[in-house]
Amino acid sequence: MTRKRVVLAIVSIFLIAALLTGCATQSTGRKPGEKMKLALIVKSTGNPFMEKMADGFKEAVEETGNEAIVRAPDQPTAELQIQIIEELIAQKVDVIAISANDPDALQNALKKAMDQGIKVLSLDSAVNPQSRMVHVEQADPERVGRVQIQAAYEMIGGKGQIAVLSATSQATNQNTWIEWMKEELKDEKYKDMELVKIAYGDDIRDKSVSETEGLLKTYPDLKCIIAPTTVGIAAAGKVLTDKGLAGKVFLTGLGLPSEMAEYIKNGVCPWMYLWNPIDLGYLAGAAGVALGNGTITGKAGEKFTGGKLGEREIITVGEGTVIMLGDPFKFDANNIDEWKDVY
Repeated sequence: MTRKRVVLAIVSIFLIAALLTGCATQSTGRKPGEKMKLALIVKSTGNPFMEKMADGFKEAVEETGNEAIVRAPDQPTAELQIQIIEELIAQKVDVIAISANDPDALQNALKKAMDQGIKVLSLDSAVNPQSRMVHVEQADPERVGRVQIQAAYEMIGGKGQIAVLSATSQATNQNTWIEWMKEELKDEKYKDMELVKIAYGDDIRDKSVSETEGLLKTYPDLKCIIAPTTVGIAAAGKVLTDKGLAGKVFLTGLGLPSEMAEYIKNGVCPWMYLWNPIDLGYLAGAAGVALGNGTITGKAGEKFTGGKLGEREIITVGEGTVIMLGDPFKFDANNIDEWKDVY
């Protein structure tokens, strides 16, 4: 090969490398050495759980020197989340983390984001595996579902009507927990308990209040309400308190200690469960950074350091991969004062 051909070959290699690099940076708009932009899309505005989750996300992202963006639709709908996804694609963010209002409706928008080089993960409420690279799970869904039925059983002495006050009818996490509640109820020990209704407050306070009042009116013999949503359980707690039903209609589910301390102390909600939403958001932020910088790709068996939460491993759950935060924690009169000022 002549010197001229050698030079031309070398130049061609550099040109190809430059083009490839340009394509890689064009997908997100980030140049080598620039900080990443990681966006979190929560379910809706005015949701205290989502706000605490966003605080944790921002902490994890910003402590690594990157930029956190938090977006929230006015209402908990998939349509409004899709609009936000499209806006973030146009902004060429590096990572999108989302707590989904629908498991399937976001697929086209999120696949579009991934096709343009944006890393996508879900947390809290999952999208389907085709729509993300990994999901950050609060706790084992089976244990979350079963433990709430077990709590209701103990509160009402194993006999009577119970109802569930959920968030939206499309919420992945809520529906999964409810399916495990139903599975738990198949045990012979629950033969004297009847699940009479699954109501949906859409994670809107006023609607959750109305749905609670509707349950009490329609089922005058109701013994327990299970609300696996922080908005719903707080709304139900107020209704039961205002109506003087402590000790007559019990309440349990998943709630924020800061919002539920009053109802735990007055006996309306003897105990409830939750995980730390700050830690949930933090773990998602740390996972997003690891995805963005290429430490992980979302495949089972991969490990990364989740900042202050330590090393985490990606596991397979169903058809997708998951990063697990931990077990649900029980809050009652003995420990609520320790936690009500934390979150």
